[in-house]
Amino acid sequence: MKTHEKIFSALTRVLYSIAALALTLISLAMIGAAGLDVWRAFESREPLKQSLLDGIGLVVVSLAVFDVAKYLMEEEVLRDRELRSASEARETLTKFIVVIVIALTLEALVFVLGAASTDLSLLVFPAILFAVSSLMVVSLAVYLRLSSNAEQRLNKPR
Repeated sequence: MKTHEKIFSALTRVLYSIAALALTLISLAMIGAAGLDVWRAFESREPLKQSLLDGIGLVVVSLAVFDVAKYLMEEEVLRDRELRSASEARETLTKFIVVIVIALTLEALVFVLGAASTDLSLLVFPAILFAVSSLMVVSLAVYLRLSSNAEQRLNKPR
């Protein structure tokens, strides 16, 4: 490896580390904010239902943010090599998409619980989120099937 490539690689790792640390701190701050909001609602003797639902939504988003930070650390900082095969790339993409789908689905569930108690016409928005997350799962399944079939054909002796 040439000197400038080593410097670029080290700089890239530092930047990814800073981004991962920033995302982790933001994630922790979001969890703290959710807890603080619930505590304030509890202290002021307000109904807790909406505050708890908002807190759940914030925690779910913070977990997704934390998972992105974890992904950056694992795949971009701690790994000392690039993705070598299509199966490694497929596995990494699958992990990332699954995290997003889980976060979307949980957020849609929180929206359903909130909308059901206030205005039923608002159920359209969580239904769209459920549809989008379902479409993402189907798209991921198609991608996994097509890419594994293509890899098998490439690796098959002729």
